[in-house]
Amino acid sequence: MKITVTTAKILRAFLEDPAEPVYGLELMKATGLQSGSLYPALAHLERAGIVVSRREQIDPAAEGRPARRYYQLTPDGLETARYELAALAEQLRPPSRFRPGFLQPEGGRS
Repeated sequence: MKITVTTAKILRAFLEDPAEPVYGLELMKATGLQSGSLYPALAHLERAGIVVSRREQIDPAAEGRPARRYYQLTPDGLETARYELAALAEQLRPPSRFRPGFLQPEGGRS
């Protein structure tokens, strides 16, 4: 699975409370993504088995709003999200020669 910035933002939002289903507007607020980026990424994650979705069972007329579609990580999706975000963090970590406290060849410290 290719992790894009968009996908990473979405997975990170799901990991805030993995047991809690969230709907699109909540994810837009949590990630800062617009619907044109969010929903295609969610569809991709659903096809990959990372998330599942379900439509809320309400009477839109009684509620005064359309039914929401809730998304939630699958058990495998939870494991994948944790692994992929950890791998991305490791990949983005600066090399040790650029980290504070790394010993220089002369024996000094940076």
